[in-house]
Amino acid sequence: MGAEIRVALLVLAQVAGLLLIPFGLPGIWLQVVALGAFAWATGFQDVSLFTVLFAAALAALAEVAEFVLGGRYAERYGGSRRAAWGAILGGLAGAVLGVPIPIVGSVIGAFVGSFVGAAALEMSHRGEWRGSVRVGWGAFVGRLVATAVKSGIGVAVLAIALLAAVF
Repeated sequence: MGAEIRVALLVLAQVAGLLLIPFGLPGIWLQVVALGAFAWATGFQDVSLFTVLFAAALAALAEVAEFVLGGRYAERYGGSRRAAWGAILGGLAGAVLGVPIPIVGSVIGAFVGSFVGAAALEMSHRGEWRGSVRVGWGAFVGRLVATAVKSGIGVAVLAIALLAAVF
């Protein structure tokens, strides 16, 4: 396979991965795998193993940030640790339950799940609905921030991949 075709496939995989991130799909890992495959296909001449490992470390950091931010924002909006766990678990459950709805189901499910999980567990802790809804809103905002952070890291992985492959 020619060098131009390999670079074109890498670009396609990087862009596709980046577009998958907001939908709650493992797009950032597609980016890392594509970079690793490109590095391997070129005998690690154009892209070093260090570059692939660095991209994988960024992807892992993005996953941790996505996992934690909903809970952190729930706490920032006055929620208990129970609400933080509700945001995390609700977001995961919502993403899974939303999968059958084409294209946006997992995204909507993750956002709604974060809100409902945080609000419900805070309500079970507090017994007061107004504050619980505020905490749920915090979890929702946290999920938005998490998606933005993960997408930003995805852009960084794309830039690293393309710079390493082309220059």
